[in-house]
Amino acid sequence: QVQLVESGGGLVQPGGSMRLSCVASGGDFSVYLMAWYRQTPGNQRELVASMATFGNPVYADSVKGRFTISRDNHLSAVFLQMNNLRPEDTAVYYCNFLRRSTGQNYWGQGTPVTVSS
Repeated sequence: QVQLVESGGGLVQPGGSMRLSCVASGGDFSVYLMAWYRQTPGNQRELVASMATFGNPVYADSVKGRFTISRDNHLSAVFLQMNNLRPEDTAVYYCNFLRRSTGQNYWGQGTPVTVSS
């Protein structure tokens, strides 16, 4: 059974930093696209950053230069380093593992991030 477990969310002041982690179990995810999404109440889930096995990461315009996505295929993990956080970054953050060739698509449970003074 595939399971994605997130950690690292919480409360941070504007301008602060936070690192999110997502570790998967139950399979080999080295060929999966790994990504982070976020969602606020009443809004659709939006892509924050994604990273394929090879190639450059992709970022939403709103987080470019502030957030960094990385992955560790050996650990089946994806990370999101968030710097210079803003109140508008407040959301529930979800990790996602997608294998396009088979349609296998897995989500983490979500971890809340609150940016407030």
